[in-house]
Parts: sequence; structure tokens; C-alpha cells
Amino acid sequence: MSTTVTSSDVQKNFGAYHDRALTEPVKVTKYGRETVYIVSAQTFHALKQAQREAIAATDLNDHEIALIEAAEIPEEHRYTVGQ
Repeated sequence: MSTTVTSSDVQKNFGAYHDRALTEPVKVTKYGRETVYIVSAQTFHALKQAQREAIAATDLNDHEIALIEAAEIPEEHRYTVGQ
């Protein structure tokens, strides 16, 4: 859950939204469109840690490719054609 506020409201009441952002994201809008979120430092660092670096398939070595080719998808996660 997040709180939605206007940018002018954040300017007027930054301290309150700062404190709220310690427990939940605060979505800030400008002219009716979301522009930024205020989040706690803990949330920010968790998001950065969770970010994965994408690599090109050409950067994989033969062993990594073999592991991918040998991997099996669990039955409950398989796609069925026509569903």
C-alpha cells in the first residue's frame, strides 16, 4: 500500500511524508501524473540489492549454457499450448 500526494503537498508537509515513507512508499504526483516515490533508505537498498544485471547469451560460457539446457521446469510452472 502507498500514499499518494501532490508535489505541492510534499513541499508543505515534507516532515510528515518523510516519516510516512519510513513505513510505506509515498507516491508523489505533479499535474495529476506520478513523478517520483519517496521510500525509506532500507527499501531503497533492498531494491538495489534485488536488481539483477542482465547479460547477453553470448557472454555465457559453455558450462553455463549446458546448465541452462539441462534445467527442467517444474510441472506446475509449465505452459500448455492453447490455454
